[in-house]
Amino acid sequence: MAEARSFLQRNRIHRALSRSNLLLGGDRELVLLTALAAAILIFVVLTVYSALLGISIWIGILGALRWMAKADPLMRQVYTRHINYRHHYAPTSSPWRRP
Repeated sequence: MAEARSFLQRNRIHRALSRSNLLLGGDRELVLLTALAAAILIFVVLTVYSALLGISIWIGILGALRWMAKADPLMRQVYTRHINYRHHYAPTSSPWRRP
């Protein structure tokens, strides 16, 4: 007798399609925005102190963004959705609850 086998079709899901879009370990848009803000600070003021301050601020914020992306790569999107939906849900347990 032939042995009964289950022939399921397997499809590969490539990693590039399923992972988050990160840059330097942090959220791409936030990393680029902080780099732009630091570059503006450095090149507008044009002093050594502003260059040191801009670089240190960018390194500090980059560390925080990497920590945030390590906890949840989609944290920015979740937070903005939370802010947008905040006014739609009443703080009651049921729609028929008396105030």
